[in-house]
Amino acid sequence: MSSLAPLLPGTVALVGGGPGDAGLMTVAGRAAVEQADVLLVDHLAPEEALTWAPVETLVVDVAKLPRGAFTPQERINELLVEHARAGRRVVRLKGGDGFVFGRGMEELQACTEAEVPVRVIPGVTSSVAVPALAGIPVTHRGIVQGFTVISGHVPPGHPASTLDYGALARSGTTLVVLMGVATLPAITAALVENGLDPTTPAAVIARGGHPDQRVVSGPVADIAVRAAHVDPPAVTVIGEVASFAAVTAASTLEEVN
Repeated sequence: MSSLAPLLPGTVALVGGGPGDAGLMTVAGRAAVEQADVLLVDHLAPEEALTWAPVETLVVDVAKLPRGAFTPQERINELLVEHARAGRRVVRLKGGDGFVFGRGMEELQACTEAEVPVRVIPGVTSSVAVPALAGIPVTHRGIVQGFTVISGHVPPGHPASTLDYGALARSGTTLVVLMGVATLPAITAALVENGLDPTTPAAVIARGGHPDQRVVSGPVADIAVRAAHVDPPAVTVIGEVASFAAVTAASTLEEVN
């Protein structure tokens, strides 16, 4: 089925909203929002996209804010199924791409198990788009041939962490850290302790895709100190490509010396 096919009553669409700028949403994502009877919205979804929905659309805030408002994932799954079974066109709107640390598969499984028709409309992932908006390529010919995206929601050594920081430090790839503002000191320390050159360039891009986007750059050994004033959401890039932040005119740059 085409991603632009009409959204039928009783159907759920899982839509990735991209990195923050509504103009970076996909055509299919916008079409789904324009047909929604119910919108279940995360706090990182583009605010402008809400204006595309019909005036009678029910908008439900299901944000998971760090140390703030929190809607359990189980309840979100229930809402998707409940509204779809009531014959409504349901759109789940997230920031970035819902299948990159966005629990999109959990929602897909909930709908599938409930025999609710579900459509996936991928979004532009912030792990690639936000660095690009700051003029940083995650790969670059002659510099790096790959990139690794990790979640920083728990620090190294935490029982819930499954990451091998020794392997990451030796990977030779660009490291992109999502959800890692609070844990950045521990993450960067673990990388350096495991052999990453402490002078490796790094950059923290705050509120990527928004008018107030800001970039803080510096060596990985002290990037956490330089970016201590940065609040979520932010994406951290670690690797030689992060040095492009110092020469780009694509965003406002805070160069802390």
